[in-house]
Amino acid sequence: MREYLLTLCITAAVTYLLTGPVRKFAIVAGAMPEIRARDVHREPTPRLGGIAMFFGLCAGLLVADHLTNLNEVFAKSNEPRALLSGAALIWLIGVLDDKFEIDALIKLGGQMIAAGVMVMQGLTILWLPIPGVGNVALTQWQGTLLTVALVVITINAVNFVDGLDGLAAGMVCIAAGSFFLYAYRIWYSYGIEAAAPGTLFAAILMGMCLGFLPHNMHPARIFMGDSGSMLIGLVLSAGAISITGQVDPDALALFTGSEKAAVHQTVPVYIPLLLPLTIIAVPAADLVLAIVRRTWRGQSPFAADRGHLHHRLLEIGHSHSRAVLIMYFWSALIGFGALAYSVNSASMWIVLGVVFLSAVGLVLLLLPRFTPRVPLWAQRFVPPRYRRRRVPGAAVGSAAAPEVTESDERSPVTAGVSGVNGATAIGARSRSLDRR
Repeated sequence: MREYLLTLCITAAVTYLLTGPVRKFAIVAGAMPEIRARDVHREPTPRLGGIAMFFGLCAGLLVADHLTNLNEVFAKSNEPRALLSGAALIWLIGVLDDKFEIDALIKLGGQMIAAGVMVMQGLTILWLPIPGVGNVALTQWQGTLLTVALVVITINAVNFVDGLDGLAAGMVCIAAGSFFLYAYRIWYSYGIEAAAPGTLFAAILMGMCLGFLPHNMHPARIFMGDSGSMLIGLVLSAGAISITGQVDPDALALFTGSEKAAVHQTVPVYIPLLLPLTIIAVPAADLVLAIVRRTWRGQSPFAADRGHLHHRLLEIGHSHSRAVLIMYFWSALIGFGALAYSVNSASMWIVLGVVFLSAVGLVLLLLPRFTPRVPLWAQRFVPPRYRRRRVPGAAVGSAAAPEVTESDERSPVTAGVSGVNGATAIGARSRSLDRR
């Protein structure tokens, strides 16, 4: 564990220290596109943050190669080299897109080529553990197609969710954290060496995201761009492929009694598409909804719009920071809930806890829709927008002087417009109500 933590810290430090110089380079290079209709930031912001993240990835792999225990991952497996090759290719495509805005189909082809490069070097799905059936071996073509599909889906899911400051990096960091705990449990508790590469990938991915987040939180000083979002999506998918397609559940049968029992133990991770996509359930849902929405309108699936989940949170009245935190909450609930259920699937308390937290999340999600009537004695304990005040010019105590709250006279707030919830995505707090 200490060597994994050291690798994580080195990766985070290198990413954090390089992001500042990369920002200056992006400004000089002109990688600051004009604000588009779907953007929620106010001023042109430099991209190319993926450059710092890529060098953080390289530093993490280099450090791990020189550590005593993690060196065996490089000696016994070619997966780290496969990851680095695919990451370098997808990163280069992302850098070109951040600077020159290349076509979406060209990016899709580059994603497939990067996935193919990893497959050629051994990072592929060899079999699928299916609950109730057991271990199902895949042919070379089946494994290749499934691997490429998983890589492309994960990359685009992360890319689609990268719409608010700190959103993509934070959600991927949460997903990588839950995945790291799951992979480390398989590697350490069961002694399965095939899980070591996936554990290393998750630790490095957490370092990349943690090092970049201080520069990317609202208000962001730099964006990761496609060079960063596609990169972390590929690293996340590489860890999922390594665990799902390389770890033989038959090895777990030594501890659980049978191969079917071993597969059943990992059901929470294999249910969605038989792959560990629970860790990116929110971005994947956003991806599916975006494709359905755009094709229903007769548009290209790659046509940009303002219908993503984070845009809808802004439309119903959430501020920028609150929308990001809500997305963090749901990602952590799904990822760590699946992790807890995989550890002890017989515990009813885990299910009840997930249900309770889901109810709390729904309340937080719909909070701007509520207009509570606060008693007079509690006025000083609630935010100003929930406090009652009398209509100006009306006599005190008369029937023509009803008590209203600031939330009663507000109109629906759309994304990008300043409203009652403080500073929104691209606007400052409106003080016209206070002046009246």
